[in-house]
Parts: sequence; C-alpha cells; structure tokens
Amino acid sequence: MNKITAYARLLRIPGLGALAIPPVIGALTVGMTDLPNLLILFFIGAVSAMYGFILNDYADIELDRLIPELKGKPLVDGTIHPRTAVFICFFLVLLAFFFLFLLWRGQNLNDYKFLAMICIFLAGILGSIYDLRGKTLPGSDFFVAISMSFLFLLGALSFGAPTIITWIIFILTFNQALHMNAVEGGIKDADHDFMMGVNNIALGSGVKVDGEKLYIPTSFKAFGMGIRLFSVVLLFTPFFFFKDQLIYYEPWQPLIIGILAAAAFGVLFFSIKLLSLKRFERNAIRKYIGIQSFLRYSLVPIMLIPIIGVVPSIILIIFPIAWYIIFTPLLGEKLFRPRM
Repeated sequence: MNKITAYARLLRIPGLGALAIPPVIGALTVGMTDLPNLLILFFIGAVSAMYGFILNDYADIELDRLIPELKGKPLVDGTIHPRTAVFICFFLVLLAFFFLFLLWRGQNLNDYKFLAMICIFLAGILGSIYDLRGKTLPGSDFFVAISMSFLFLLGALSFGAPTIITWIIFILTFNQALHMNAVEGGIKDADHDFMMGVNNIALGSGVKVDGEKLYIPTSFKAFGMGIRLFSVVLLFTPFFFFKDQLIYYEPWQPLIIGILAAAAFGVLFFSIKLLSLKRFERNAIRKYIGIQSFLRYSLVPIMLIPIIGVVPSIILIIFPIAWYIIFTPLLGEKLFRPRM
C-alpha cells in the first residue's frame, strides 16, 4: 500500500461524501442556502468525521490485529505510525475551529452561535470518549449517537433558530447513529469483541458467534427494529402534522410520500435481513450494512423536498453516492462492502 492510499484509507475518504453532510442539512432546515457557507459546513463535517475515525483506529490497533481482514489497515500494518495519527487528530481539531470561525467571519457571536460552539465541543468530547473508552464503557453507543446529532445541530444553530423539522432530523440522526454503532457494529464485531473484554449493548444482550453460527436474541432484534420503526414514524410526521411549516407542491405530495415509503421499506428490509442472519458471514454483514447506509442517507433529503425543493434534494441524494462510487475503486475497495 503506497502512502497516499494509506492516508486516504485512514481518513475514510470514500465515506466523507455522506458523513460530512449532516451540518449542511442542519443549515438547510433553517433556510440557509448560500453555497460558500454550506461548503464550509461540509468541511467541518468532513474533518469531524475524519477525527472520529482516526482516533477510533488509534484506540483499536490491538483489537484490529486480531481480525485477518483488518490487518491491512494503515495503523495496524505500520504504514502510518500511531504518533502520526495522534498529530493528525490534533490538526483536525484546529482545522474544525478554523472553519467554524471562517463561517462566522464578520458576524457577532449571538446566543445561537454560542450554542453552536457548545455543540461542537460536546460532539468532540462525547465522540472522543466513545473512541477511547467505548469498548469497555456500557452504553457508549449513545455517546457517539448524540455526538453526531450535535454536529447536525451545529449547522442549524450557526444561522438561526431550529425549527420543528430541525428537531425531527436531530432525532433521526441520533437514531441512525445509534443503530449503526450499537446494532450494525455490534453484529459485525461479535466474533472478536468478547476476546478483548468489550462491554457493549450487543454482547450484553446475548449476541454471540459460535464457530460459523451467529445467535441474535429476540431482545436485540426488537431493539434494532424499534429504532428503525421509530425513525419511519418520524420521517412521515412532517407530512401529516406540520403542513403549515412546509412549502407544499400538492400535485407532487403523493409521489414524494411514495418515494420516501419505498426508500424506508428498503432500509427496513435490509435491517431485517441483517438481524435474521444465522451464520456469521462478514461479507454478507458488510453488504447489508453498506446498502442500508446509502438507503438511509437518501431518506432525509427526500423528506426535505417540500422544504428545499426537488433539485437540491436530488443533489443531496446523488452527491454522497457519486462521491463513494468515484473514490472507493481508487483505494482498491469493493463497492458497498466497506473495510470496517
């Protein structure tokens, strides 16, 4: 692995198109459509995501060495020194605050911007606790979920008062992050987490691997599907209870709801496929997780069509997928099967 490819993998370049979007969506919910400002928020989201992944890789070096498929990770195979990873994390923190002050250049620090500052501080602290202590701290998946939600809220607070739509998406962001880490991550890592004394929701619920057999108890399935079903209810809430806060295109409303329902059904379908696995097949698990990721990233932009219009929503849907498709093959990775 050459150095450029190693750093691109460490920084999770293929996934940044989706992972950096939440602050942008937060700003859109309060009416911010200025492209330069949205671009700066994208950079804030990107450096925040890179910080979280690199710190997590640094904390999990010994654990990753137990998994043959992860021995090619830059910090595990020695391509990048752990001290370099720490330096990059420090630099990314400075870069995040640089972009934040660039975003507010020439503006007064009002109450909303002060709350936005608190959001990014809390996001960094909670995310760091998860990265460094998440394997042994029960319920730490909730830390990373609220951390990602705060990054979304940062985008809204940077430009004004959050709306009811902002708070709905705030909860959706929390749900998605919680499912991704506690449910998807818990199943994906069930074959080796117990070796390192990991104390997470999945193992605590009884998820275990015996040879090639995967056992997922009913309680954990209910937990995972409960998160998904709650999210589905939230997705459709604005269409039925907050019509006065939406810019409605009445002739298109049934079509929008139909597309949203189809995408939500896809997420539920692959969630059920994942939770119904009886054999521990890492490739199948990675595939189901990858497909769910891109389906769920399309849900909020579809929901926002009545608020921001069709074209911006389509851009929000296509951009992360196109970014992923372009950058993934350049790193020698398989599409929709991320190296995790």
